[in-house]
Amino acid sequence: MQVSTNQFYSNAGSLMQQLSGQADKLNTQISTTKKFSAPSDDVVAYQRLTTIKQASADATSFGSNITLAQSLLDQADTTLGSVDTQLQRASELAVTANSGTLNDSDRQAIATELQGILTSVVALANTRDARGQALFGAGTGDGAVTQAADGSVTFNGTGNPASIPVADGVTIQPTESAARVFGGIPTGSGGTTDVFAALQGMITALHNNDTTAIAGASDTMAAAVNQIGAMRGSLGARSTRLDLQANQATDAATTREATRSSLEDTDVTTAITQLQKTMTILQATQASFTKLSSLSLFDYLK
Repeated sequence: MQVSTNQFYSNAGSLMQQLSGQADKLNTQISTTKKFSAPSDDVVAYQRLTTIKQASADATSFGSNITLAQSLLDQADTTLGSVDTQLQRASELAVTANSGTLNDSDRQAIATELQGILTSVVALANTRDARGQALFGAGTGDGAVTQAADGSVTFNGTGNPASIPVADGVTIQPTESAARVFGGIPTGSGGTTDVFAALQGMITALHNNDTTAIAGASDTMAAAVNQIGAMRGSLGARSTRLDLQANQATDAATTREATRSSLEDTDVTTAITQLQKTMTILQATQASFTKLSSLSLFDYLK
C-alpha cells in the first residue's frame, strides 16, 4: 500500500495535534484540579453536578434553619425552666397558705411574694428570641401576653407559631404559643384556667382570706407545674428530632461531596502519570516523523 506525501504529513500532523491537545487538557486538569472547564466537556457529568450543587445550596439553607430551630428550642426550654422554678415556689406557697395556721400578716406576705412571681412569669412569657420576636408568640398578633392595669393577663393573637423547614418536606415547630403553654390548666371544679389567672386568684383569695379559694389553689398550681413539665418534654423530643435531622444532613452532605468529587475533581496523581505517558508518545511521534521524513526523496524534491 502506497502512502502519498500529503497523506503522510496529514496523518502525522493529525496524530501530533491530537496528542498535543490531550497534553494541554491534562495540564489544565492538573492546574485547575477540575476534570472539565465547560459543560460541553462532559454534558452528563455537568448536569449531575448542577443537581448536586443545587442540593448543597438547599442543604445550606436547611442547615441554617436547623441551627435557628435548635436555638429557639433551647431558649424556650431554658425560659420554661425558669417558669417552672417560679411555679414550684407558688405551689409551695399555696400549700403553706392552706395550712389554716396563718394570720393576716402571714397571708399578706405570701400574697406579696405571689405578686412578684406573677410579674416574673408575665415577663418570662413575653421573652423575645434572637430575632426580636416573641418566643411564645402565636401565629398572629405581636407579643405573647398583655397585662392590664388591674393585673389581669390576656393572650395575644391566635394559632400556633410558624414552623421552620429543616429538610425537604420536613418542618419543626420550635416553640409553643403562650396560650398553649400557660393556658388550659385544669381546676378542681372541672373547668380550666391559665397560670396568670390562677396566680391572681390566689393573691385575691389571700387578701380576702377566702379559705375555699386558697384550698383549691394548691391543686391548680400543681397542675400548672405538671403542664410546664409536659411542655418541656415536648420541646425536648423536638430537639432530639432536630439532632437526628442534623446527623442525616451531615451524612447526605458527605455522600454528595464524594459524588461531586468523583465527577469533577482531577485525580492529580493519575493525571500526571497520563500526562507523562502522553508527552512520551508525542515526543516519540515527533522524533519518528522527523526521521521518516528524511529517509525519502523529500530532501531532493525541492
